[in-house]
Amino acid sequence: MTRALIVIDVQESFRQGPRWTSVSVPDIAARVGRLVEAARARGETVVWVLHTETDGGPFDPSSEFVRLIDGLKTLPGEPVLTKTTRNAFTSTELQRLLTVAGIRELTVCGIQTEQCCETTARVAGDYGYDVEFVTEATATFPIPHRDAPDGRSWDEIVADPRTLGTAEITERTEYALAGRFATIRTLEEVVNR
Repeated sequence: MTRALIVIDVQESFRQGPRWTSVSVPDIAARVGRLVEAARARGETVVWVLHTETDGGPFDPSSEFVRLIDGLKTLPGEPVLTKTTRNAFTSTELQRLLTVAGIRELTVCGIQTEQCCETTARVAGDYGYDVEFVTEATATFPIPHRDAPDGRSWDEIVADPRTLGTAEITERTEYALAGRFATIRTLEEVVNR
């Protein structure tokens, strides 16, 4: 099989703190789970990626949160990579793993739509992979305006009319990727392939 499903950062770290109350896709684990089961049934490689930061927060490997969101499980032999960069290539052996396996097609899903997922799709496109981006199986959070004052509560950030909403973020990602770095696919298209 020449296709791999890349599951990016669907980890408990994101569920810590107030941002999770505004996540664009609260059932992200179930959606990703559907993609994982379909990929496994077709004999495709499933690669799990987790983000880490050594800052003592919820992304720190010393915390209990750098693990898959409850409901998702790896199978023996499925690679689990940890990264320290926005994309899944730069700080991992993902490129080597895919090359050795002869994989040329990638399906990307995970958290955050416009950060780690989009950046991974862009890098993969530049590396010559045929990339599918399943937006419905990515999740993101509102983004405060760049000039917003520091120290505001999450409720204040969400209420600010200058805060970029999740629908706008998702749409912008699709515009940026489509026809350049990836093909946008629906969850049903990929599951029922």
